[in-house]
Amino acid sequence: MSKSCPELLREAANLIEEALSRSPTAPAAPVTPAAQSQQIPAAQSRTPVQAEVARLFAPYNIGARRNMTRRPAQVQVSRRSYTHTVCCLADHNADKIPSVLFKAELLTSGLGEQKVTFSGNDHDPMVITNKLMEVFPKLQQGGGFEFLKLVGSTRSLNLALLQCPSTGYTLAYLKDTSTMIGQATIYIRPLQQDLPLDCESSRPASGPVIPCITCQKEVPFSEMKLHRLSCNGTPMQESEREQEGGQSEENDSETALVSDSVPVRPETSAKSAVVPAVIVNEELDRKETDSEWKLIKEPTQAAKVFKENLLREHATGKPLRMKMDVRDSEEDRERELLLFYKQQQEWACPLHCTLVGDVAIGEGVMRYFMKTIISKLQLGFSLDLGGMGRTLLFEGEPDHLVPAASEALIESNLFRVAGRMLAHTFLHDGPHVTGLSPAVIHVLFNGDPEMAIVVTEDCPDLHIRSIIELLEHEDLTPEQKDTVSDLSMSWDLPAVTKTNRRWLHNKLLLHAVVGRTMRQIKQLRKGLKDVMVWPLLTSRPDVVPLLFPKMAGMQFTPQKKITWPVEDSDDDDFDLDTTCRITGFLRMFIETASSGTLAQLLTFWVGWEMLPPELRVEISGGTLPTSSTCFETLKLPAHFKLYMDFEKALVAAIKSTGFGLV
Repeated sequence: MSKSCPELLREAANLIEEALSRSPTAPAAPVTPAAQSQQIPAAQSRTPVQAEVARLFAPYNIGARRNMTRRPAQVQVSRRSYTHTVCCLADHNADKIPSVLFKAELLTSGLGEQKVTFSGNDHDPMVITNKLMEVFPKLQQGGGFEFLKLVGSTRSLNLALLQCPSTGYTLAYLKDTSTMIGQATIYIRPLQQDLPLDCESSRPASGPVIPCITCQKEVPFSEMKLHRLSCNGTPMQESEREQEGGQSEENDSETALVSDSVPVRPETSAKSAVVPAVIVNEELDRKETDSEWKLIKEPTQAAKVFKENLLREHATGKPLRMKMDVRDSEEDRERELLLFYKQQQEWACPLHCTLVGDVAIGEGVMRYFMKTIISKLQLGFSLDLGGMGRTLLFEGEPDHLVPAASEALIESNLFRVAGRMLAHTFLHDGPHVTGLSPAVIHVLFNGDPEMAIVVTEDCPDLHIRSIIELLEHEDLTPEQKDTVSDLSMSWDLPAVTKTNRRWLHNKLLLHAVVGRTMRQIKQLRKGLKDVMVWPLLTSRPDVVPLLFPKMAGMQFTPQKKITWPVEDSDDDDFDLDTTCRITGFLRMFIETASSGTLAQLLTFWVGWEMLPPELRVEISGGTLPTSSTCFETLKLPAHFKLYMDFEKALVAAIKSTGFGLV
């Protein structure tokens, strides 16, 4: 029976192996160098099969033969360099990331942000110290240094200290993953004292010397940006220009001034070239004036300057006309207000307010409108917009108010309307909504919701608050666990356990206060931007408390801002005894009245709950007290003989809905 091809090949392979095993192996003998060359061919004697295999796989053996002839590879020495971006600060108490402008000032002073390469032993702290002293020589005056890194979200500006090991800061410590530095910038802060900030640049100035278009001082090209930040706009005198190295000639100084700042053609006279230079300077002065509020230290004065600039810029715009008919019902008047603020308008344009059905005119009418707007936001609208009777846009405890979680109000875009109302009254120096939760204010101005400080009082829903407060106890009954778990799982949070009790408490409270009001807060933010006060509030965080004051800070106390009638005043119809008696009654009323009653008196007196620089009192011949809100004047009748009658009449007057005289 014939064999198959694989069987034949197997037999051939077996025969070859037997032949190889039978070949005698010569005993090894010492080989001399002279005979080594003669034995190499014998050692390389191969069978035909081996020769064929060697021929087929010859291309693959070239690299192996080359490697056999190479010298042994040297042991690779590990590189001990570390490159990282560092920023050296000047303030030894700094805990915030410096602004872009201040970083430029730090860099000019030999500090600031640089990329540094450290080389040396990873465990030697002097490697870092010596390199930093070389890059930042002024750091030697700080009495040591410490490292900081950014903490929080990407928008955070807070710096946290990197704890110094017992051996000092080393490269091994910075490379350690437990420090969680990564590619983040390392901030260096002096340990004991501030570093000097002088204007001497650590690097030589580069570029040609060019004149400043404002002060005409010749400044190197690389330093012009920094010079523009501190330029006061005062032109240099010829003597100063000579001291700076400039070459002044004996021709007209005005012609030289123009030729340095504005290119002039040969056929153009110097007189015709003066006008463009003046226009440029006027535009620069206007820009500096518009940004003056950023440099004012006092927040009240900074807000005043900003609002004046904004109103002046839109003084020629289309006026805003607000009307209200006092004969309409309260709901109809509220609809008029909401309709007015739902329109898309330039809210910084001049405002004209009209009370239809009332003889009142003047600034007092505008105050009445602003006071009405804020009272509706603070206390609620009579309109039933959410199916709950009275419509509250903000709910909760005093100083813990949060936007109402009503889907109807959100869909109606009423919180954007509320933002416009808040900013519009602020723009016209009107009253404010008081008692807003600090957590809501934090998120409103682009704060990280996870970083908001939320307390239990911020939760307006008493039922939800009671469930969250259960997590403050370590031991929960099965019924309490079920109640908490039902709430947490409805908000896509896990059920309560012994290990996540505190974490779940914080998450539930954060969602109840911030998570459920994020859409309302976004609408409020849009409303503030519509009135164009957003740049002020974001650039000057110290102005925010003026827009959203605490209710405790709005408590009214007797003020010494009242101008009392004097003997030589125009009230000649009343003798001195009558004037002293009536003014004495008013003094007693102010000193004994509550804060709420004083707020009502101030509203009756000037039109809103904002104290003017001065309050005036006059004696009149009427029956009941009246006021002239435009002139901040309270007119008191002279016929009262007893304080009880005076108090009763004044309380009735301030609780009335009318102005009296406006």
